[in-house]
Amino acid sequence: MFFAGIAIAALGVVLGKIPFLEKLPGDIVIHKKNFSFFFPLATNLILSVRLSIILYLTGRKCRKCQI
Repeated sequence: MFFAGIAIAALGVVLGKIPFLEKLPGDIVIHKKNFSFFFPLATNLILSVRLSIILYLTGRKCRKCQI
């Protein structure tokens, strides 16, 4: 699992930004004089739901193969 995390992080660095997930409504952005804060709340929720569905379907398919 450790190596899978490293691989995903490396993939994120290589691919860079995903254009359609840059600034969604629901992302928290705070701009001050000498400070800028961005928390992608909506982006995290969308990616979490998509990843959960993919892992659920993959796991379900793999269980059927083992029977």
